[in-house]
Amino acid sequence: MIFIRYENWRTYLKSYPVTCLILAINIVMFVLTAAGPEEAILEYGAMINREPFASEWWRFVASVFLHFNFGHLFSNSFGILIFTPPMERLLGSWRYVLLYLGSGIVGNLITMGIYQHSSIVHISAGASGAIYGIYGAFLYVALFQRQFMDEASRKTLYSLLIVGIIFSFLVPQVNWIAHLGGFIGGFFIYGLIIRLLKRR
Repeated sequence: MIFIRYENWRTYLKSYPVTCLILAINIVMFVLTAAGPEEAILEYGAMINREPFASEWWRFVASVFLHFNFGHLFSNSFGILIFTPPMERLLGSWRYVLLYLGSGIVGNLITMGIYQHSSIVHISAGASGAIYGIYGAFLYVALFQRQFMDEASRKTLYSLLIVGIIFSFLVPQVNWIAHLGGFIGGFFIYGLIIRLLKRR
């Protein structure tokens, strides 16, 4: 079962350095924004469908590491802590970074593409697009690389995806566009990575 963490903290830090770095960045950025004024999250890189901010490309990356409140941070950190480490081990550190950030960026691009002409102001931030990208990559593994995932893990993944879909559409103020965009992006980015960037 690949989604159960058996490691102690020392082994976890050694085995999944990128996952730990991502968690640390999320926590640091949350502390910085929480300690600042209400608009601090926008200053640090949250996306908004209003100019001049909407055309600032760096927000598509920075917003992946920002969260609106502790509950938002906690839920995404839980997903990163528990479910993403097997992908870091499978891909290796730098290809894992490419998948994680690429998925988050795809989710953000699709979000902005849909919201840019809306008359309603939309502010978006969070790691969920990137996390759903990892889920998309795991779905690719479950479908086409079955030797890397046991049956119990496949069932857990399918259950996780069903719950994620329900959560994305039923819970208010959840950016389901980023979830769906990140998921699709992760599925295809993973397929490209394993074909074009062979692991030595």
